[in-house]
Amino acid sequence: MTLCLLLLSTVALAAAVPVPRALTRAAWPEREPVVGLWVWQCLVATVLLCCLTALVLGAAAVFHTVRDHVFAPAPPAVTAAYDLSAAPVWAVASTLLLAAGAAWTTAMLARELVEARRRRGFAREHLRERAPDLPAGLGTATRGPLLVLEDEYPDAWWMPGNPPQLIVTTGALHRLTDHQLDAVLTHERGHARARHDWLLHLSTALATGFPRVPLFAHFCDQTHRLVELAADDTASRRCGHLTTALALIELNQHRGVLSCASSHRLLGERVDRLLEPPPRLLRRQRALTSATAALVPLLPLLIVFGPGLSALA
Repeated sequence: MTLCLLLLSTVALAAAVPVPRALTRAAWPEREPVVGLWVWQCLVATVLLCCLTALVLGAAAVFHTVRDHVFAPAPPAVTAAYDLSAAPVWAVASTLLLAAGAAWTTAMLARELVEARRRRGFAREHLRERAPDLPAGLGTATRGPLLVLEDEYPDAWWMPGNPPQLIVTTGALHRLTDHQLDAVLTHERGHARARHDWLLHLSTALATGFPRVPLFAHFCDQTHRLVELAADDTASRRCGHLTTALALIELNQHRGVLSCASSHRLLGERVDRLLEPPPRLLRRQRALTSATAALVPLLPLLIVFGPGLSALA
């Protein structure tokens, strides 16, 4: 058990500190934001799995009730391979710390989801005030996938929920050409199809709950950046890089509105990237990177199940 806990700690520390810092300095995620998002998710999954498996193993060593439930179907040789008879003091302390961390993580995720639902409720109430119900027999102004609001400022955004809606202002309709408007709508639909809102909620909750963990802080920053680049790529593949860049400039001439959490620096980077698109990775490189990232979260499982499999062999 001691060796398993030490290996899990080593993997978690490596995935939480040096690897994220190296990944933030790498240039290839800007060329392949979708693959970059996948790698970040795999890193986070690795750390969370390390913590979860260490918690289960430590709890099984400290509490006999947990041990009986976890190892109930296992042969005696498997249970003996983990040497759970006497848990050292540091294992007890780490188990209690991991249990507190798991409870805190759950609380932060629940808080983020509740806050997001509350914000969506306020936003929908505001939309109902700006777009009142139509007369009986004509339906509802705020129902349906697309809603046009009377507003002089160009704006467009996707509102998740039930039902999800794409909101566009009349200012955007007047300022943008048909092709540019198509690019904006494709950008926002790209966010919706990839469920970027859930990814943003997860990264925000982890960064809020553990602000001093480099992985979670970088995960939040890079997620907000890469989801915009990925949506830009979706729009540019359909409407062209120049059209998407011009639409981005037109919408953000007065205020930043195209991205979920945009800054002027990110806006400039996105425009430059659209005007001078970087070369994509080769298909083989994308497949290899994705497959390698998908294998990393299996390390904690291999470490935990290793002694039991060896005993069975």
